[in-house]
Amino acid sequence: MNQSLILDLLENNARLSSQDLADILNDDEASIKSEIQSLEKNKIICGYHTIINYNKALKDQKVLAYIEVSCTPTRNRGYDKTAALIANYPEVDTMYLLSGDCDFLCLVQGKTMFEVARFVSDKIACVEDVRSTKTLFVLKQYKQSGIVMIDKPEDKESRLVVTP
Repeated sequence: MNQSLILDLLENNARLSSQDLADILNDDEASIKSEIQSLEKNKIICGYHTIINYNKALKDQKVLAYIEVSCTPTRNRGYDKTAALIANYPEVDTMYLLSGDCDFLCLVQGKTMFEVARFVSDKIACVEDVRSTKTLFVLKQYKQSGIVMIDKPEDKESRLVVTP
């Protein structure tokens, strides 16, 4: 069975049932269920998520920010020691090691901009090998995981006609 095909199908539509996958792949549901359980056990499939439009829900209760972190790698462990320290904070939702201008990119959540700023200054910036941080607050979300979050514009004819 082709694992990558199952992963592609699930990544693009997590709502597919094992029976849906079996029908698409022309296979039996039991073998699909077994393969998915194996993928979950081996931490290849790490979870299933709901995509939330924060422009509409919780817009006054949740602030998202991307934190660029530059750090010095440690001998024999590279970036892993610093990554483990930062990733263990519950405020850090997602974290990546990157190439480019910064070493890590962290998605941080908080109730206010001040709360996020204090978290960065009091926790992340104080980690031993961190050299600098840069905070980028999310002002509006347009697309996530392939889903466009923008409402369709209202009919243009709804504007009042202005004449001289």
